[in-house]
Amino acid sequence: MGQSTSTAANSSRREINHSHRSKSKSTALISPMQPPEDNDDYEIIDGGDPDYISELPDECLACIFQSLNSGERKRCSLVCHRWLRIEGQSRHRLSLNAKSELYKDIDSLFSRFDSVTKLALKCDRRSSSICDDGLVLISDKCRNLTRLKLRACRDLTDAGMEAFAKNCKGLKKLSCGSCTFGAKGMNAVLENCSSLEELSVKRLRGITDGAAAEPIGPGAAASSLKTICLKELYNGQCFGPLITGAKNLKTLKLYRCSGDWDKLLQSVTEHVTSLIEIHLERLQVSDVGLLAISNCSDLEILHLVKTPECTNIGLLSLSERCKHLRKLHIDGWKANRIGDDGLIAVSKNCGNLQELVLIGVNPTKQSLESLATNCKNLERLALCGSDTVGDPEISCIAAKCIALKKLCIKSCPVSNQGLEALANGCPSLVKVKLKKCRAVTMEGAEWLKNNRESLAVNLDNGETEQQDASASDGAQENGGGGGGGGVAEFPPPPAVPSQMAAAAVAAASNNMAGSTSRSSSMKWRLGLLSGRSLACTLRRWSSANSNARG
Repeated sequence: MGQSTSTAANSSRREINHSHRSKSKSTALISPMQPPEDNDDYEIIDGGDPDYISELPDECLACIFQSLNSGERKRCSLVCHRWLRIEGQSRHRLSLNAKSELYKDIDSLFSRFDSVTKLALKCDRRSSSICDDGLVLISDKCRNLTRLKLRACRDLTDAGMEAFAKNCKGLKKLSCGSCTFGAKGMNAVLENCSSLEELSVKRLRGITDGAAAEPIGPGAAASSLKTICLKELYNGQCFGPLITGAKNLKTLKLYRCSGDWDKLLQSVTEHVTSLIEIHLERLQVSDVGLLAISNCSDLEILHLVKTPECTNIGLLSLSERCKHLRKLHIDGWKANRIGDDGLIAVSKNCGNLQELVLIGVNPTKQSLESLATNCKNLERLALCGSDTVGDPEISCIAAKCIALKKLCIKSCPVSNQGLEALANGCPSLVKVKLKKCRAVTMEGAEWLKNNRESLAVNLDNGETEQQDASASDGAQENGGGGGGGGVAEFPPPPAVPSQMAAAAVAAASNNMAGSTSRSSSMKWRLGLLSGRSLACTLRRWSSANSNARG
């Protein structure tokens, strides 16, 4: 009887406490749970409830924290002192506002975050940035740094970069933009960081103009460099020795850099033949440069964006020797220098082509049919700003492209009649994106969706957005924002329970494959939880494991 009365009283108190919490905002981040009656080993908190979280090892909490985003980690660090400590010690990536005032906080910041390997220092362009002393102090605290991103740190000099490089010799990736140090600082990094794999430079203002520019060489990173990206450099030619000396270079990206690049590309491809990916955007390069690139017989990815001096002849020469090409992006800039002849050459020589993006290029049914016939693995196709792509061309694609999975059509004279062909063609098609095709109506898109339920159809007939012929816009699944017009999206039907169960089993299987899969699976199971809901989940998880052990 007494036990029954006590149990009823406890139950009544729990109901009253629950009612009180539901009516007012609680400051507790951990929801209480009733302790098992036969276990006295738990620490009791909150008026008689056990703290299951205290039983979880630090390594377990750290693993969970690493699967959360930055905002969720911050909220978790507010739960208690222990979580604050573990969150700091397990954080490997950090982004800081690199104003000059940061200097006084460096000691305390990196005492808490003592395991940082990836660091971003970004400053407002109107503010004074961190100076050499601050960067050197950071490098002394983070000697295991592998990635550094610098944005608008205009008070850094060559001396600061040299001191940093000597302290962080394990650096693997450096990205700097709108900084004012020069060639000496860049050479210091390349001389000291023998493991450097990726280098990205944008608007580096400290490099001397003209013939007096100090050349930048590969230094100790000659064998390790895999990726070089140069953007908006008036004197990018001084990086020539670096590119030429990177013996194992795989990816070269050149965006909006002044000067004639034909001769430099000739020199590069004479020494570096391991290139797999090349991006050229708004660059002074002609068929001579394309002929030089053809020496890279293992080339798989090529982007030619707004290079009006490149013609069908150059594309023909390149396709004859680069037969492993998988992805080709061409923004012809409405120059009509690349058309059917070049595309037919690609179709005949590059049978492994999987992705083709054509912007400001006018292919006809002849070249599209050749591509569809010879490129059996073509899965992604984007046609943007093409005056010659209409309903007959879409019908040809629907009939011939049996492997096509994603199709993007933007600013082309396509109508609802072309959509009718897609209803029965392209058996592998899973997504169609239509943008600024004025003859295509909402009714036509909805008809296509109703007649092919497994197909995701996205229609944007807005007319206020100015066309940007960027190669990435047409190819990306969600590229380009909508204009002021209507946007209709017709996703495929939701998965049935059996499909959801299969997805859960697949996620569980992938969870055992590796660290990346474990992270994705953890995010799926936790559902990107906030600090409070994460604490509740951890408590239930710990309780279940304790009961299972019992």
